[in-house]
Amino acid sequence: MKQADPRTIIQAARDGGYAVGAYNMHNEETAEALLWAAERAASPVFMQVGRAIIPHMGVARAFELTTRVAERTQAEYVLHLDHGSWDEVMEAIRLGFTSVMYDGAHLPFEDNIATTRKVVEIAHAFGIPVEAELGKIPDAGEDVDWEAYYTDVAEARRFVRETGIDYLAVSVGIVHGVVPDRPEKPISITRLREIRDATGIPLVLHGASGLSEQEVRDARAAGVCKFNADTDLRHAFRKGFEAVWARGDRQLEEAMAEGRDRMIDATIEKMKLYGCAGKTARRAAAAA
Repeated sequence: MKQADPRTIIQAARDGGYAVGAYNMHNEETAEALLWAAERAASPVFMQVGRAIIPHMGVARAFELTTRVAERTQAEYVLHLDHGSWDEVMEAIRLGFTSVMYDGAHLPFEDNIATTRKVVEIAHAFGIPVEAELGKIPDAGEDVDWEAYYTDVAEARRFVRETGIDYLAVSVGIVHGVVPDRPEKPISITRLREIRDATGIPLVLHGASGLSEQEVRDARAAGVCKFNADTDLRHAFRKGFEAVWARGDRQLEEAMAEGRDRMIDATIEKMKLYGCAGKTARRAAAAA
């Protein structure tokens, strides 16, 4: 099946009060797990080429792997570049990605605006929506002053207005990865609402692994239309792999298959939690 329109998927989520999941594939088995889960749950899915796979195989090979697996399925999917540099975004556009995230967070604020605006101009010329991030998202285990990491509301308003981005990823107390104990201060739903009202565009929450069901529901109600989750699903794959490997010498394929099966189950649970299960265009048309 060919790629779906990301704008249509996000707008449907926004109108319906649910969110769509965006997940990283790392090899063929994890790509299969995500796409097969999307088929079984009748859920749209953002297949992310992320920061782990790019150094491993590059943007082009990750694109080829994912599209080859996806086109053998009936999954409603979007191929999305996550945290892309300028060069990676330009490569993704040439290859045929239908959604990109440009990450200029390392730049001074004014330079980030200028560069992101140029990315938007180029991507929009090809009909491709652009996600960007504002605010700092720490890695799991970092000792941080959460208030200093939150996305500033006034900066978010200006950033969206001057860049023309389609979706904004924000920092409201989340981390990349999963910590054994959640921070004492939960994610700030109030800050999410303030950013939603100030910008008027769909919001994205990275680092969604480890969030409680209540936090996910509250974030959806506060304007989050896309959750990025990877760690929980990788851990599910790893548990399946290790369960087979612990039984002694086994074929690698057997361990990978068990990891894939457990990742499918974990992904379907995410889709149910985000509210996107049963929300593919095909399912909606059949129900109409």
